[in-house]
Amino acid sequence: MRADAFLEAVKALPVADLATLVPDGGGLVVVAPHPDDESLGCGGLIAQALKQGRAVRVVIVSDGCGSHPNSKAYPHDRLRSLREAETVAAMAELGLGLEHIHFLRLPDGGVPSEGAEAEAAADRIAEIARKGRASALFVTWRHDPHCDHTASAAIVDLARARLPGLAAYAYPVWGWTLPAEREVGPSPEGFRLAVEGERAAKRRAVEAHASQVSGLIEDDPSGFQLEPAMIDRLCGPHEWYITLD
Repeated sequence: MRADAFLEAVKALPVADLATLVPDGGGLVVVAPHPDDESLGCGGLIAQALKQGRAVRVVIVSDGCGSHPNSKAYPHDRLRSLREAETVAAMAELGLGLEHIHFLRLPDGGVPSEGAEAEAAADRIAEIARKGRASALFVTWRHDPHCDHTASAAIVDLARARLPGLAAYAYPVWGWTLPAEREVGPSPEGFRLAVEGERAAKRRAVEAHASQVSGLIEDDPSGFQLEPAMIDRLCGPHEWYITLD
């Protein structure tokens, strides 16, 4: 199926409540390739689940240091610390405490899809899911046009083999920018989650990633910055969750 048709079908997925996505009153784990993906893709889900007393765990896969590789003011370790601090601040806007955020610190732009490091990451995610009594797992869509998003999806596939029976969903972030003609597989199944009541908190969470949404880091003109249109697209009244087989 072409990406344009697939994504139109995603926009039309049926609206479901949290109990449908995360069954049996269980917790959930959100796996994000980079600091900010968790807010962009799942901010409403996280806030809503916490309001209902669900256990939420967030796993950040990469160290996030690829966003401004040429900054002298923010060399690798300082940038990593900044991006982790931004994530903690973002999750606080949604009601999630530091103790439930896990940083795997794999290399930004080099997250492995297989091998010992990927297996170790999968073990860690599976352990976090078990301890949080999760009944659902969320990760970026494998067709998102970024290598770390694809790799994170592959790592979650490995984790799911350790977690039989767990519901699992993909959330598109950069997938919305795919060329229309890109083939992405069969028609999607899954749900939209209504997050109108969480939109303001979600936007505050996104904006807490100041290095990604503003000119905070001034000495790397080639550095990454989220476009306002991208933020607006992902901070609308629904979030989209594609069922993983």
